[in-house]
Amino acid sequence: MANEPDHVGRIIEQWSVERPDLDTAPMGVIGRLHRVADAVRERLIEVYAEFGLSEGEFDLLAALRRSGSPYELSPSNLAASTMVTSGAITKRVDRLEARGLVVRRKQEHDGRARTIVLSPAGRKLIDRAVEAHYANEKQLLEGLPDIDRARLARILQAWGELLELE
Repeated sequence: MANEPDHVGRIIEQWSVERPDLDTAPMGVIGRLHRVADAVRERLIEVYAEFGLSEGEFDLLAALRRSGSPYELSPSNLAASTMVTSGAITKRVDRLEARGLVVRRKQEHDGRARTIVLSPAGRKLIDRAVEAHYANEKQLLEGLPDIDRARLARILQAWGELLELE
Protein backbone atom coordinates (compact mmCIF):
# COMPACT_ATOMS: atom_id res chain seq x y z
CA MET A 1 0.00 0.00 0.00
CA ALA A 2 1.25 3.49 -0.82
CA ASN A 3 0.53 4.84 2.68
CA GLU A 4 2.53 2.16 4.47
CA PRO A 5 6.18 2.92 5.21
CA ASP A 6 8.88 1.25 3.16
CA HIS A 7 11.83 -0.61 4.72
CA VAL A 8 13.68 2.61 5.55
CA GLY A 9 10.49 4.19 6.85
CA ARG A 10 10.02 1.29 9.26
CA ILE A 11 13.59 1.66 10.53
CA ILE A 12 13.03 5.38 11.04
CA GLU A 13 9.82 4.64 12.96
CA GLN A 14 11.66 2.17 15.20
CA TRP A 15 14.42 4.66 15.99
CA SER A 16 11.83 7.36 16.64
CA VAL A 17 10.35 5.14 19.35
CA GLU A 18 13.63 3.93 20.82
CA ARG A 19 15.57 7.18 20.50
CA PRO A 20 13.18 10.11 20.03
CA ASP A 21 16.12 12.45 20.62
CA LEU A 22 17.73 11.43 17.28
CA ASP A 23 17.12 13.35 14.08
CA THR A 24 16.33 10.43 11.79
CA ALA A 25 15.40 12.58 8.77
CA PRO A 26 18.78 12.10 7.03
CA MET A 27 18.18 8.35 6.99
CA GLY A 28 15.18 8.98 4.77
CA VAL A 29 17.60 10.15 2.08
CA ILE A 30 20.78 8.23 2.87
CA GLY A 31 19.08 4.92 3.65
CA ARG A 32 16.96 4.99 0.52
CA LEU A 33 19.87 6.13 -1.63
CA HIS A 34 21.95 3.26 -0.27
CA ARG A 35 19.24 0.69 -1.00
CA VAL A 36 18.61 2.04 -4.50
CA ALA A 37 22.35 2.17 -5.27
CA ASP A 38 22.76 -1.46 -4.17
CA ALA A 39 19.82 -2.59 -6.31
CA VAL A 40 21.02 -0.63 -9.34
CA ARG A 41 24.56 -1.97 -8.99
CA GLU A 42 23.28 -5.56 -8.86
CA ARG A 43 21.33 -5.04 -12.08
CA LEU A 44 24.29 -3.40 -13.80
CA ILE A 45 26.58 -6.27 -12.80
CA GLU A 46 24.08 -8.77 -14.25
CA VAL A 47 24.44 -7.13 -17.67
CA TYR A 48 28.24 -7.07 -17.47
CA ALA A 49 28.18 -10.78 -16.62
CA GLU A 50 26.20 -11.50 -19.80
CA PHE A 51 29.36 -10.45 -21.65
CA GLY A 52 31.71 -12.33 -19.34
CA LEU A 53 32.88 -9.12 -17.69
CA SER A 54 33.21 -7.99 -14.12
CA GLU A 55 32.24 -4.45 -13.19
CA GLY A 56 35.91 -3.41 -13.19
CA GLU A 57 36.64 -5.04 -16.53
CA PHE A 58 33.64 -3.33 -18.11
CA ASP A 59 34.83 -0.02 -16.67
CA LEU A 60 38.34 -0.47 -18.08
CA LEU A 61 37.17 -1.49 -21.57
CA ALA A 62 34.65 1.36 -21.61
CA ALA A 63 37.37 3.86 -20.64
CA LEU A 64 39.53 2.69 -23.54
CA ARG A 65 36.60 2.78 -25.99
CA ARG A 66 35.42 6.25 -25.03
CA SER A 67 38.98 7.61 -25.25
CA GLY A 68 38.58 7.55 -29.03
CA SER A 69 40.75 6.11 -31.75
CA PRO A 70 43.31 4.55 -31.43
CA TYR A 71 41.65 3.38 -28.16
CA GLU A 72 44.74 3.35 -26.00
CA LEU A 73 45.72 4.85 -22.67
CA SER A 74 48.69 4.69 -20.34
CA PRO A 75 48.08 2.74 -17.13
CA SER A 76 48.11 6.00 -15.14
CA ASN A 77 45.50 7.58 -17.45
CA LEU A 78 43.42 4.41 -17.20
CA ALA A 79 43.65 4.54 -13.41
CA ALA A 80 42.52 8.18 -13.43
CA SER A 81 39.71 7.45 -15.88
CA THR A 82 38.41 4.52 -13.84
CA MET A 83 39.29 5.91 -10.40
CA VAL A 84 41.14 2.82 -9.18
CA THR A 85 44.71 2.13 -8.18
CA SER A 86 47.41 1.17 -10.65
CA GLY A 87 47.57 -2.23 -8.95
CA ALA A 88 43.91 -2.83 -9.71
CA ILE A 89 44.51 -1.72 -13.31
CA THR A 90 47.35 -4.23 -13.64
CA LYS A 91 45.15 -7.11 -12.46
CA ARG A 92 42.30 -6.14 -14.78
CA VAL A 93 44.63 -5.70 -17.74
CA ASP A 94 46.20 -9.10 -17.04
CA ARG A 95 42.79 -10.79 -17.18
CA LEU A 96 41.62 -8.87 -20.26
CA GLU A 97 44.92 -9.43 -22.06
CA ALA A 98 44.68 -13.18 -21.43
CA ARG A 99 41.28 -13.09 -23.15
CA GLY A 100 42.61 -11.11 -26.11
CA LEU A 101 40.52 -8.02 -25.33
CA VAL A 102 43.45 -5.65 -24.73
CA VAL A 103 47.12 -5.56 -25.69
CA ARG A 104 50.08 -4.03 -23.88
CA ARG A 105 52.22 -2.03 -26.29
CA LYS A 106 55.62 -0.47 -25.63
CA GLN A 107 55.52 3.31 -25.70
CA GLU A 108 57.67 4.73 -28.49
CA HIS A 109 59.35 7.39 -26.36
CA ASP A 110 60.09 5.01 -23.47
CA GLY A 111 60.58 1.32 -24.21
CA ARG A 112 59.99 0.40 -20.56
CA ALA A 113 56.58 2.05 -20.38
CA ARG A 114 53.48 0.35 -21.71
CA THR A 115 50.27 1.59 -23.26
CA ILE A 116 47.07 -0.41 -22.94
CA VAL A 117 45.32 -0.82 -26.30
CA LEU A 118 41.80 -2.05 -26.95
CA SER A 119 42.03 -5.00 -29.36
CA PRO A 120 39.54 -5.45 -32.24
CA ALA A 121 37.88 -8.25 -30.25
CA GLY A 122 37.75 -5.99 -27.19
CA ARG A 123 36.17 -3.21 -29.21
CA LYS A 124 33.47 -5.53 -30.58
CA LEU A 125 32.72 -6.84 -27.11
CA ILE A 126 32.58 -3.46 -25.38
CA ASP A 127 30.43 -1.97 -28.16
CA ARG A 128 27.85 -4.71 -27.59
CA ALA A 129 28.17 -4.49 -23.81
CA VAL A 130 27.77 -0.70 -23.79
CA GLU A 131 24.59 -0.94 -25.87
CA ALA A 132 23.16 -3.46 -23.40
CA HIS A 133 24.37 -1.33 -20.48
CA TYR A 134 22.59 1.81 -21.69
CA ALA A 135 19.43 -0.15 -22.50
CA ASN A 136 19.55 -1.53 -18.95
CA GLU A 137 20.04 1.95 -17.45
CA LYS A 138 17.08 3.21 -19.48
CA GLN A 139 14.95 0.33 -18.20
CA LEU A 140 16.00 1.02 -14.60
CA LEU A 141 14.71 4.59 -14.93
CA GLU A 142 11.52 3.71 -16.84
CA GLY A 143 9.16 4.26 -13.94
CA LEU A 144 10.37 7.81 -13.30
CA PRO A 145 8.90 10.66 -15.33
CA ASP A 146 11.45 12.67 -17.36
CA ILE A 147 11.07 15.69 -15.09
CA ASP A 148 11.92 13.58 -12.02
CA ARG A 149 14.95 12.06 -13.78
CA ALA A 150 16.25 15.53 -14.66
CA ARG A 151 15.59 16.80 -11.14
CA LEU A 152 17.29 13.78 -9.58
CA ALA A 153 20.33 14.19 -11.86
CA ARG A 154 20.65 17.86 -10.85
CA ILE A 155 20.27 17.06 -7.15
CA LEU A 156 22.89 14.29 -7.30
CA GLN A 157 25.28 16.52 -9.24
CA ALA A 158 24.91 19.32 -6.68
CA TRP A 159 25.35 16.88 -3.81
CA GLY A 160 28.44 15.41 -5.47
CA GLU A 161 29.90 18.90 -5.78
CA LEU A 162 29.24 19.54 -2.08
CA LEU A 163 31.02 16.30 -1.26
CA GLU A 164 33.81 17.24 -3.68
CA LEU A 165 33.41 14.08 -5.74
CA GLU A 166 34.72 15.66 -8.94
